[in-house]
Amino acid sequence: MRVEIWTDIACPWCYVGRAAFAKGLAAFAHRDEVEVVERSYELNPDAKNGNSSYVDVVARQYGRTHAQQLAREEQAAALAREAGLDFLVGARLFGNTFDVHRLIHFAKTRGVGDELRDLAFRANFGEERSVYDRGTQIDLGLAVGLDEAEVVAVLDDPKAYADEVRADEREAAELGAGGVPFFVLDRRYGFSGVQPADAYTRALEQAWAGRSQA
Repeated sequence: MRVEIWTDIACPWCYVGRAAFAKGLAAFAHRDEVEVVERSYELNPDAKNGNSSYVDVVARQYGRTHAQQLAREEQAAALAREAGLDFLVGARLFGNTFDVHRLIHFAKTRGVGDELRDLAFRANFGEERSVYDRGTQIDLGLAVGLDEAEVVAVLDDPKAYADEVRADEREAAELGAGGVPFFVLDRRYGFSGVQPADAYTRALEQAWAGRSQA
């Protein structure tokens, strides 16, 4: 059975949801027969890189006060910590994740795409390092064993792996993704948002039963 997960590195709920899904999958009896494929998604494809606070930008985008958005951050942080993840609140920057997604697609060709995605999430939320910074992107690539010259070449060419990112995003739209994290199980069941780990287990069981019946 294949499970596809669309996430954005800038999304705190994706950071939490991926960890909760991993726990749910670990409790699934047929976990060794599940292929997990992670795909790219941009919550803010028109975002510009800079030094703006994530909390302030998102608060303006959704018509919230700074305090209201900060409360949502604290909620995400609490869930992250329950899942065993580090999550710092306050100083994270806002920017465009397209280059990070392109780099992850390149890393997939070297067999380390998931590892790079994990490090990018951790850098953004657990360390509050700017994943929009070229130096950070290169460091993350090196940390998973990528060749520095190849990483630089990908980042220097805005067309490199751009089609792969856009294809993921088109597919999400065609499947009706209303937000991320967005999960699709065997192209039969789809849902978005963060769930408790046992809810993911139940979803896997339902998809597996439907697969067996089909």
